[in-house]
Amino acid sequence: MAGLPRLPYRVATMHIPRSSVQPAPGRPKAAEDPPGGWHRYPGAGCPHPAPVGTQLRDWRQRRRWSQLDLALEAGVSARHLSFMETGRALPSREMLLRLSERLEVPLRERNGLLVAAGYAPLYAERPLHDPSMATTRHAVERLLAGHEPYPALAVDRHWQLLMANQAAQGLLAGLDAALVQPPVNVLRAALHPQGLAPRILNLPDFRAHLLARLHQQVQASRDATLQALLDELRAYPCPAAAAHAPPAEDLGGVAVALQLRTPAGVLSFISTTTVFGSAVDVTVAELTLETFFPADAATQRALHGAAPP
Repeated sequence: MAGLPRLPYRVATMHIPRSSVQPAPGRPKAAEDPPGGWHRYPGAGCPHPAPVGTQLRDWRQRRRWSQLDLALEAGVSARHLSFMETGRALPSREMLLRLSERLEVPLRERNGLLVAAGYAPLYAERPLHDPSMATTRHAVERLLAGHEPYPALAVDRHWQLLMANQAAQGLLAGLDAALVQPPVNVLRAALHPQGLAPRILNLPDFRAHLLARLHQQVQASRDATLQALLDELRAYPCPAAAAHAPPAEDLGGVAVALQLRTPAGVLSFISTTTVFGSAVDVTVAELTLETFFPADAATQRALHGAAPP
């Protein structure tokens, strides 16, 4: 992209061959993962995990369901569900999986429920660079490379950068060195005072959008790391929107645009989120692709004009 410098390390290239989009440096090596592909599921490293019934009740209450609501959805009696939540009855493995599906419990936490009940975890968690993940990794590489000249990146459940195409690299270049040292947290890089925040012309609106989205993730997952990240981001200062910001394109109230000052001029983007809908691996289930599209004709012209032939 003309006028946009690149990061000092290669996260991705725009070519499609299998080595084109590289994992960000600093990601854990496969040899560092515990054997068997299972690691970091809730209860694995905790000497006193919450009883499975307590966890079930917590998930039900987070979804704002009554015992009767869940019992009807799962095809069990409310009495039996009550017994499972209070510890008077131990749910079978099949029952736990059925309840987890109805409650839309993330795969990582489903493993935790199984472990708390004394069963083996069901869902593997393999790093993206594991040979068995080649098909998934190549699919992500092609999606990122094929999105050029528009920015696109892949993040994990904690918004750590896994892959990015050249256009996304250009937007992240020039930030404070501490923010782009792997692992890069995309939300921190976006909202930190030494990150993209000073370049975002509509910072109050875009910041509110990101914080609301992260809050929803915290409520859905009860993830302590995401909660800590949310608390950190909320504490960052938020200056008023730039007085000289150009008027945003009318998006009909359906999206919040990102207006970004760059060496190539003011670029305006809307973003879409892509996930794997049928994942049965924890890593794949937690993988998110953030893809950005021009929100106005000027940005589209600028990006296509900067694309290599």
